[in-house]
Amino acid sequence: MVSQYLRVAMKNILRSILLISIAAAVSSCVNPKKGRFSTSFNPSAKSVKNPSAVKVKLSTGAQRVYVVEGNEVLLATPCSVGTASTPTPHGTFTIYNKVANRRRVSSPGAGYPMTFWMEFKSAYGMHWGFVKPYPCTHGCVRLPIASAQKIFNMVKTGTPLIIAPSHPEDATIGKTLPVLDDSTLPDPPQTYMLSPKVFEDAARGKLYTF
Repeated sequence: MVSQYLRVAMKNILRSILLISIAAAVSSCVNPKKGRFSTSFNPSAKSVKNPSAVKVKLSTGAQRVYVVEGNEVLLATPCSVGTASTPTPHGTFTIYNKVANRRRVSSPGAGYPMTFWMEFKSAYGMHWGFVKPYPCTHGCVRLPIASAQKIFNMVKTGTPLIIAPSHPEDATIGKTLPVLDDSTLPDPPQTYMLSPKVFEDAARGKLYTF
């Protein structure tokens, strides 16, 4: 009787292990990076040694931004770019205006924070914004809050920005970046977004309570 009980118990244990293994195998087929919010993304960044050698590369096809010094990538991050009807312009530009605590001046949406604004063409800039895995902006480049803060501190007025459909980095470090999707993230209260607190939090590399 004891040996029969042990055989039944072992069968139950093996069945449980098998079910766990199957579940793990199924979950491994799903992209574990999908569904992550940009508010929790904090890219690693190497120190700038020669600010005059720094340039920024933006791939509109891969929705990736790379801060490069020489041939070395100092920072890489997902981003969101303009839609087909309101595209992010291609070409070589210069970041000529930086404003950490900028707000939208036009309506609708006047007063909405566009934190860590880095302007490269009149009314076009890289800045904090909710990131989605597809083009969704009116031409600006949205960045995760921590990415925007770090890039803002790494570049200077005069830093080149090269915007193209693709860059070589897309096939290397670009592929290692997570898929960020803020499409289901609730909007913070308007009272918060229009308050000084949004900039106080941004200075700490965060947004609201996310």
